[in-house]
Amino acid sequence: MAQEKRKVDTVYVYEKVVVYDTIYVDKAIPLKPANLLSSSLEIKEKEIRDGKQQNINKKEVEKQIEKTSDTRFQYGIRAGIGFKNVSWAENISSKKQQFGEHIGIWVSKNVFTPQLSLSLSANVFYWHSTFNLDATKEDTPLNGFYFTQDQQPLMFQRFNNKHFEYVLQLKAIYQWKIFRPSVGFSINKNIYKMQFLVPENQILNKLDDFKSNQINIGFSLGLQYQISSRFLIDLEYQHYKINHFSLKNTSFDFDFLKTNNTFAESKISLGISYLISRL
Repeated sequence: MAQEKRKVDTVYVYEKVVVYDTIYVDKAIPLKPANLLSSSLEIKEKEIRDGKQQNINKKEVEKQIEKTSDTRFQYGIRAGIGFKNVSWAENISSKKQQFGEHIGIWVSKNVFTPQLSLSLSANVFYWHSTFNLDATKEDTPLNGFYFTQDQQPLMFQRFNNKHFEYVLQLKAIYQWKIFRPSVGFSINKNIYKMQFLVPENQILNKLDDFKSNQINIGFSLGLQYQISSRFLIDLEYQHYKINHFSLKNTSFDFDFLKTNNTFAESKISLGISYLISRL
């Protein structure tokens, strides 16, 4: 039996040794700067911001914008209520004051300074009756026949002081904080109507109106309170002189209640104004 020869395997073992070391630097190592070419830095703009100053400047800008916008025309509407007293009606009516409503439009513009402005307004008032004279129902102080210049007969029928009033007003307004006092010049026209039976084809059977048509001149004093940028509350007093009060009809040569006396008319109104826009 043949003897087998055994093979011997060789095993190699490799070992990796890692050595860690710590380096301590006691002194800074001087390094020479390289000759690098670079453009020099230049400060183009310097800005220092302050929060409080920014707010102040913002408010100033807003004020300037507001002042600039105020130089334009402003227009709006006004509505309210009021009470009126006319001296010629004191002997007829037991009530001293008439109640009424009004509506109008206005336009204004600043002049000279932002606080001063001129305002032009047009208003229509409707005043309710405080007395009623009706000859068809009762005996009144005005009952009877009246004759024109050419002797045509007229017969009184009805009259009360319910009427429309038209007012054109120019006033100066001064802005003081949220208050705006004003003074102005006004003209008005009251449309009173008195009804008569008048002749038609020589028969007294036609109803016709005799109306007041004179223009009265007066003044106004007012105060506005600004509750917002667009709304204002108005309180105003107006006073007029009524010269030669009469009621006329263009078809007849006759002036009813014609008098040479001068009467006084005064009213106080409370309203609210709304700024629509600026032109």
